[in-house]
Amino acid sequence: MDTKNIQRRYDLDWLRVLAILMVFIYHSSRFFNLEGWHVKNSVTYFGVEVWNGFATNWMMPLIFVISGASIFYALGKGGIGKFLKDKVLRLLVPLLVGAFTHASLQVYLERITHGQFTGSYFEFLPFYFQGVYDDGDPTAGNFAFHGMHLWYLLFLFLFSLVFYPLLRWLRGGGRSLLAKLGDFLALPAAVYLLALPIILLLRFMDPNNPLRDIDPGGWGMAMYMCFFLAGFVIFSHHERLQASIRRLRWLSLGLGLVLLTAHLLFDFQAIRPAFGALSGLLMSAIEAMAAWAIILAIVGFAMRHLTSHTPFLSYSNEAVLPFYILHQTVLLNVGYFVVQWQVPDLLKWLVIVPTSFAIIMGIYEYLVRRNNILRFLFGMKLLPARPVQEARQALQAG
Repeated sequence: MDTKNIQRRYDLDWLRVLAILMVFIYHSSRFFNLEGWHVKNSVTYFGVEVWNGFATNWMMPLIFVISGASIFYALGKGGIGKFLKDKVLRLLVPLLVGAFTHASLQVYLERITHGQFTGSYFEFLPFYFQGVYDDGDPTAGNFAFHGMHLWYLLFLFLFSLVFYPLLRWLRGGGRSLLAKLGDFLALPAAVYLLALPIILLLRFMDPNNPLRDIDPGGWGMAMYMCFFLAGFVIFSHHERLQASIRRLRWLSLGLGLVLLTAHLLFDFQAIRPAFGALSGLLMSAIEAMAAWAIILAIVGFAMRHLTSHTPFLSYSNEAVLPFYILHQTVLLNVGYFVVQWQVPDLLKWLVIVPTSFAIIMGIYEYLVRRNNILRFLFGMKLLPARPVQEARQALQAG
């Protein structure tokens, strides 16, 4: 494993951009599905609920696989000091900024649409810091320390700290073990065994254990850890393993769609075996293998087809984090007004999506991207000083 000459993985960049766009579309549909949310349309639809169940199975797990892969490359850029500084600036700073600022807008909209508060946002603001927000208990409090949808940044920050010693060792002194694991997973269809730890956790971990019970995005923290570590292994410069994933992409897609259909049938029929029941093992295996097969298909197609660099990719990859940070707050504010219109619900969605997208990109392009203070608050690298920037542009022009 050559760590001295690391080429940028454009497939990872494409996956990151497309996955966050998927999250945006997913959240835009939450106004209309059956499950509760911060702001809801007056009419909800079973078909949208099916779509949400389909996306929930693999969407956030895919993002944690991408994050685990990104950690592999981040570890090659310096020691622990640089690594921790990067994670604090990229993850912790925007998380805290979001928790103390625009997350309050989301809680406010939830409280007024659910009849839990009356008054303006500024009248609500002093109450935001009373108690801790719990989406299952509106009496618990309002302060969303996890930044609402920014829980992903919190999880990723914790995973980065907890697993740093192990991952650093695997990338250095333990690289022979990582290579052997890659050799094993490169055997025919062996890569599907990466779903086994998730199956075992679903089967044997107490549902009340916080590592399973705290399950934003549809999966528990323990399961996200498995996806995160799997991403690290898959992208650890093991060409045979990655070639196997590319070869299996169509099989993975077919297998994933079949298993995910079975999982949704069980889920919507509310079949819930008692904890420890043998039938639970089968359902856990279907759920975990469906997610893992879909992820392998997406990763395989990306490795095969999304390998080129374009100016659009450069721009989009830099915008991913600010876009993610802003997207749910903007969606909820736009949706709050639009769902009250007396127009067909499909038209509401067709207004919410482009309007929200345009607002997010406008905020990013004209405020965040051009201002170093806001770039810092949104976890972005700072722009170089103007003389340095002008010199670079002159060199590029020459």
